[in-house]
Amino acid sequence: MADQFGILIDPALAGRDPLAELIELAHKRNIEVIAWFEFGFASSYQDTTGGHLIQRNPNWAARDMHGNLVSKNGFQWLNAFDFEVQNFIQSLMEEVVQNYDVDGIQGDDRLPAVPSTSGYDSLTVSQYRAAHQGQFPPANPKDTLWVEWRAQQLIIFMQNLSQDLRALDPDLTLFFSPSIYPWSKFEYLQDWPTWVREGWIDEIIPQIYRYDIAAYQKELDKILGSQVSKENHHLIFPEVLLKVGDYYAPDRLLHQMIEANRNAGLKGEIFFFYEGILPRKEFFLQYSIDTNNQD
Repeated sequence: MADQFGILIDPALAGRDPLAELIELAHKRNIEVIAWFEFGFASSYQDTTGGHLIQRNPNWAARDMHGNLVSKNGFQWLNAFDFEVQNFIQSLMEEVVQNYDVDGIQGDDRLPAVPSTSGYDSLTVSQYRAAHQGQFPPANPKDTLWVEWRAQQLIIFMQNLSQDLRALDPDLTLFFSPSIYPWSKFEYLQDWPTWVREGWIDEIIPQIYRYDIAAYQKELDKILGSQVSKENHHLIFPEVLLKVGDYYAPDRLLHQMIEANRNAGLKGEIFFFYEGILPRKEFFLQYSIDTNNQD
């Protein structure tokens, strides 16, 4: 923050260290603290300039085939194939691991990720041409081999990230929460089954955001049946859609999704997102009591 923005912290919190405060309070209660790098390779939200990082480093921008700054679902994006950008993002995580007693690091559906419309900047094009006898990338951003090559670049980043973070703290737990596969690969170049297979992460939290149990079960079956080997099923903690906008998942659907996870032998789930928990306190308390009684 000090280097990139000239501001150490939000002025409203000047003189404090919220993460250090949180860790102290949580660890006294045996609660683990996971640092969530939610923005990942996104540079801004609903800002056509790309925000401060791209204004300061224009060459860091992800570009589509027309040369435009890549924007998807309201987010503007950094070029995840640029080693400078990769080093910057990784340095943020390393800084937290080195300076704070966090129990883990989490990447979201934007880490590591970048929309598949990206990769047409001059740097990435030159990298691709060097590896393909001078050929230019396909004009179709969903071309299978073009998707595969770019996903491979993020695979390499993930491998290096995992190794470097574990070297700093061997006890660190690495969590990642991608979109469902293979949509994640063709939309955001996230080949996360490879991350699991290679042992680079400790927990995978696929975002099975579905509004009925049949659709949820279908995606869960695909993950367990072909995307993650049986010996790695214990790494899976599905992410359940609890609230988005004005939508709250009905109690019955929540029960059904939790039951589907238990029937599959999975030990837990993640609820997105926390603001949906407080209004449902009785539901979660009752479920906890029921589960304890069954045990």
